[in-house]
Amino acid sequence: MWGLMSGRTVRSLLMVGLMICSSFVAGCTGALDFTVDPRANLAAYPLLIQEGETVTFDARDSDPIEGVITEYIWDFGDGQTAETTTGFTSHRYPTFGIFTVELTVINDQGGEDQATTTVNVNGAPVLNLTYPDSIRSGDSVRLDASNSVDPEGDELNFEWDLNLGEDSNGDGDMRNDIDSTESTVLLPTNRSGTIQGSLTATDSSDAMVKQFFTLEINTRRYEVTWESKEIEYSWDEYLDQGQQWEGNITPGEASRVTAFLGVLELQQDVLAPEDNFTLSILIVDDGYEKSAQTEEGNITANESTSASLSADTMNPAGEDGIYDSDSEEALLQQLLTASGNRSGQGTWVWSVFAQQADPDPLFEGMPDLDEGNDWTLTVTVTVLIPKLTEIAYE
Repeated sequence: MWGLMSGRTVRSLLMVGLMICSSFVAGCTGALDFTVDPRANLAAYPLLIQEGETVTFDARDSDPIEGVITEYIWDFGDGQTAETTTGFTSHRYPTFGIFTVELTVINDQGGEDQATTTVNVNGAPVLNLTYPDSIRSGDSVRLDASNSVDPEGDELNFEWDLNLGEDSNGDGDMRNDIDSTESTVLLPTNRSGTIQGSLTATDSSDAMVKQFFTLEINTRRYEVTWESKEIEYSWDEYLDQGQQWEGNITPGEASRVTAFLGVLELQQDVLAPEDNFTLSILIVDDGYEKSAQTEEGNITANESTSASLSADTMNPAGEDGIYDSDSEEALLQQLLTASGNRSGQGTWVWSVFAQQADPDPLFEGMPDLDEGNDWTLTVTVTVLIPKLTEIAYE
């Protein structure tokens, strides 16, 4: 009886023990179920860039610890993110600033790890270039870049090429001239047309921005009226027989010659006959030559012996109106030297030649009662003078 009871008790105890052990083993198994995290490794290059440039990120040295890395999650710090299955990517930073980049790597065990780095994006200078909208030939144009700024507050260096069509340094390259390094430039103009130039600004980190500019230089506008004027020249001289006198004038320097009259008068002799002189004119640039012999005047009317030379309508009359030109000087040149209007320009040479002073001595060796004569030359030149008044564009 006791033996039977003991066997049953042993079996019961064994069953209870198995149940307890089963529960215990199940609990032990749950305690051993854990996740292994990877180890993130992040490299980036370059870490200092200019605005708009690209940074390369390399996480291929990250260690999954167990299994494999299945996902790379990138936060570039500027609001942009990306997910890749490989540990290599790149990102462009369009704006300046300092950005913290965070990488999260996840392995197939469900574990994850993070790594960070910092990217410094240097901002390009912001150019603020101003100049007048309306420019006339002869104006000095103020080109002002003094309000340009650097986002980081650096001092800016300026390089101006004030005319892309000129090689100011003489090296054969018209695009590398540095005509000024100031923030503001005063550019003189002397003719109408188009001027193209460039301004380059650089900060202390070598960030550079370049701006091209175009200046349209307009002509000036003038109202022209013509004024008629008589210019008089006179000479009072004495010439012995056989001598010659010359005198120069330039009546067409700033005017248009239309006519002239030259009158030579001899002093009346006490004894007849009257002396014989020649009056001549040479307008050098025109090749114009003309001469006249003196003729005895009416003694009864007390007229002197004289000679005269004249010309009418040497040039056409000037036309009043509105004219465009780069300057007053250029317009005067245009008005006075245009084809068909240039007669009388340059030097005029007037000459008086005493051919014969009568009477001669009656007998050889006797004193000459008339060795020469006094004379007066009066030249009157009629000219048209252009009057220029600058006016505004309508």
